[in-house]
Amino acid sequence: MKVIITVVGNDKVGIVAAVSQELAQLHVNIIDMSQTLMHGSFTMMLMGEFAADTTSFDSLQKALNQLGDQIGVSIHLQRQELFDAIQKI
Repeated sequence: MKVIITVVGNDKVGIVAAVSQELAQLHVNIIDMSQTLMHGSFTMMLMGEFAADTTSFDSLQKALNQLGDQIGVSIHLQRQELFDAIQKI
């Protein structure tokens, strides 16, 4: 399953490391990623892929929500199909 993950918050050291480490532990492969900084605000968008037999969407969402709370950023997760459909509207 492919997912789109967005991370938004105030810039600080370790955001990319924390998110990528959590994804690795959950067996999510990062396929593509971009990030930018604008006046101290950090934004990252990435596409990840995982096998349904190793990770579930719900467990991934829960883990990323907890991580976001821990590191002080907002992390949003969407299935790629839903993301693509919304972009066409």
